[in-house]
Amino acid sequence: MPRQIVFIMTDTTRKDMLGCYGDARMKTPNLDSLAQAGIRYNAAYDCQPVCGPARSALFTGTFPHSNGVVSNNVPLGLNVKTLGQRLSDQGIKAAYTGKWHLDGGDYFGLGICPEGWDPEAWYDMHNYLEELSDKDRMRSRKSETAYDESWSEDMTYAHRVSNKAMSYLEKHEEEDFFLVVSYDEPHGPCICPAPFNTMYDGFSFDDNPAFHDNLKTKPLLQRLWAGSDLEKSSEELRKSSKMLSLFLGCNSFVDYEIGRVLDQIQKVAPDAMVIFTSDHGDMLGFHHLQAKNAAFYQEITNIPLLIKPATSNERNQGVVVDYPASHIDITPTVLDFFNLPIPKLLEGKSMLAQIDNPEIRINDHVFCEFTRYEVDHDGFGGLQMMRSITDGRWKLTINLMDIDELYDLESDPHEVVNRIGDDSCRDIRNRLHDLLVEHMDETRDVYRGYQWVARPWRSDRVPTWQNSGLTRQRENEEYEPRQWDYDTGLPMEEAVRGKKLYDVKH
Repeated sequence: MPRQIVFIMTDTTRKDMLGCYGDARMKTPNLDSLAQAGIRYNAAYDCQPVCGPARSALFTGTFPHSNGVVSNNVPLGLNVKTLGQRLSDQGIKAAYTGKWHLDGGDYFGLGICPEGWDPEAWYDMHNYLEELSDKDRMRSRKSETAYDESWSEDMTYAHRVSNKAMSYLEKHEEEDFFLVVSYDEPHGPCICPAPFNTMYDGFSFDDNPAFHDNLKTKPLLQRLWAGSDLEKSSEELRKSSKMLSLFLGCNSFVDYEIGRVLDQIQKVAPDAMVIFTSDHGDMLGFHHLQAKNAAFYQEITNIPLLIKPATSNERNQGVVVDYPASHIDITPTVLDFFNLPIPKLLEGKSMLAQIDNPEIRINDHVFCEFTRYEVDHDGFGGLQMMRSITDGRWKLTINLMDIDELYDLESDPHEVVNRIGDDSCRDIRNRLHDLLVEHMDETRDVYRGYQWVARPWRSDRVPTWQNSGLTRQRENEEYEPRQWDYDTGLPMEEAVRGKKLYDVKH
């Protein structure tokens, strides 16, 4: 029997935009059925709530600070290998159709299939626009086009991505493969045909404490980001709008398109593992904020993650996992599924044991980051340096140039009460802080330094010039020769070792 994985993702889908996560008003029957057939993760997190960086972690198994894609419009380095390269080099077919966002081009990509992926299946947004006339290209970028009866389902990017995926599945049903199906929807301009374009007219979110957060104990960045919305009432923030209706409608439309692919999987590859997730969410007025930016609120980082196992049993059908999960674990999980070794370079771990038995806990805590946002924009706050850790209940965020945040997700699930200065939380806060700094060291975070240690609430930890005092060289021996030791000029014996400190006295 062939070993097959279909990895499906959308852009800007919040966890609560799927009906299976609790809001029956969300019409996502196909993804809800997928959840019933497998595992639904409640505490899954992206590695950075921005399109490109989030995808870089998904498809390299390394954090953005390691692979270099710390912002949109920044390409992967030539020595950074993607999952497609690692699989195809081992004789496993790898195909990718849909939004890529990792070639350093503009929003739509360069239209060129990257190394390791099947060119026949490749179909980024640049390729899509090339199929359209100049007039239709412009129409494809306007939300009003969703109400144009002449813009039918088959004109949408989602439909054509689905077609590509379905064709690939039919052609390769007898072979081992890893297929990525990556939709731009429901990301703006949110074009979707009837009945989806009006399906959510009149919709408003239920009131909750996040709509009443005045941000007074939060970083200045958030208040600047909120702008005039900071003065709006909960009713104003939640009230129905054409754009919210269209966004949610587009979300149901992409569920419909995913359903077409799931039907094809059931027809030609019923034993394939199927994984669904999103790169990040959208604030949608919660905490008086819109879109996504340098924050780690649940609305933009706690993404949906559904996995239908290739081998089903009573333990892994229709179950919910509350343990922390992370996008960083996807690449090692896929490699493990195909019985391939997991390289030292990867910064996550395989979830395969948990997929077989959801009672197994893989992560005690997971990490998220934000390094900067602006390459081709002049707004959105500019440079921001942030790192976050959560154990599933507590979440600590270090805002390097501002005040930090600590939330108890059990007593304060909407993250309104910042407890960073609460002495009753000192032990858990400091433990998470130690783990976060240790993680920055272990992953060779290029932005690490004493500033992450020297926080105003951490008087018991003294920063030093040497930090950990260690040298940490890159271990990527699958594709590169062993790096040479600076002190000997010979291949290093240990990648992590004490740094020789020279006496500079005269």
